[in-house]
Amino acid sequence: MSYGTLYLIPVPLADEAAAASYTPYLVQVVNAIDEYIVENEKTARKFLKQAGIQRPQNELTLHDYGKHARNNGGVTDYFAGLLSGKDVGLMSEAGCPGVADPGADIVAEAHRKGIPVVPLVGPSSILLALMASGFNGQSFVFHGYLPIDKGERAKKIKAMEQQAQREKQTQIFIETPFRNQQLLTEILRISKPQTRLCVACNLTSTDQQIVSQPIHQWKKENYDFQKKPAIFLLF
Repeated sequence: MSYGTLYLIPVPLADEAAAASYTPYLVQVVNAIDEYIVENEKTARKFLKQAGIQRPQNELTLHDYGKHARNNGGVTDYFAGLLSGKDVGLMSEAGCPGVADPGADIVAEAHRKGIPVVPLVGPSSILLALMASGFNGQSFVFHGYLPIDKGERAKKIKAMEQQAQREKQTQIFIETPFRNQQLLTEILRISKPQTRLCVACNLTSTDQQIVSQPIHQWKKENYDFQKKPAIFLLF
């Protein structure tokens, strides 16, 4: 028996960004399958509607792999359809499945079971921020979230700055939106004047803001990124 294919379906980063996020092939895929593994059922149904799904949504099967579901067991329960030959879509809460996203566990299990995996083209906030930063796009590292402890976070920022300067390597990281300003204040306090910082905020949204300049210039201006999704880059 041949297995189905696991399609990795990117979703918009912002509410009004659907037209800029979905490719014709992605729309074709979502109209060809009726089973999905999703991080949040409500938002997944909204994304499918925006993509132009034609099948009535009450005919869809959606498996929840959100935080509560992940804490209550493994991922093997999601694979019955794939193992029986059905194609299934994997959708994140925002952006690309498997990138800074728990969907990576689903993809890893698919590979262990020999199930074909097909990533579809779509928005990644990490790559969009890197593209727009003007920093080194040939050598970069994504650190995810920095430590919450102030001392450990300060050490991490200094270490990233040193790595960026030593290896000419872009350092990319994120923070929970309600701590963005606190993180920005720490970066400006710790980093050298000529170190370059980029903050890419609300990417693909109508109020998208991308600021890329040396630390000494940042200190002359006031920016408000509080409670807005943002990517931070040091170089």
